[in-house]
Amino acid sequence: MDESRSRELLISIRKIIQAIDIHSRMLNKRFGLTGPQLIVMQEIASHGQISITPLSRITSLRQATVTDITQRLEAKGYISRKKNKDDKRATSLFLTDAGKKIIDQLPPLLQEKFTERFSGMADWEQLMVLSAFERVVSLMSAEEIDASPVLLTGPLQKENDEE
Repeated sequence: MDESRSRELLISIRKIIQAIDIHSRMLNKRFGLTGPQLIVMQEIASHGQISITPLSRITSLRQATVTDITQRLEAKGYISRKKNKDDKRATSLFLTDAGKKIIDQLPPLLQEKFTERFSGMADWEQLMVLSAFERVVSLMSAEEIDASPVLLTGPLQKENDEE
């Protein structure tokens, strides 16, 4: 067994984690928002208005997490809710002017840059990278971890804080 290859792979994994962490901290410092909050705001912006359930599906986040995130965003004045005209029980979310201003200032999120670069690779190379990462997930016994395609570190929502 070649331990130097194993060490090199672990260093590469650590670099990926650090890059994600640095990006997450920059977003939080610059905008006072977490990665998932920004993802939720981007999805609301791209749809104009949307309710919690489809927003949860699109972001690959649990409905309870999306509800918590939207409550925090509403408290900060970045989004607002309105009752649907057809179904008074249903509520749609939309960005406020302050929320639109944040979206206009956002740099590309890490997963957007990654997706753009990954898409530029040849099909065979994409499949090779995907296969290698799936194997690493398996080697780490992480197959059962539920994850969204959001590159960030830390919890998706903070507990017992008042962002």
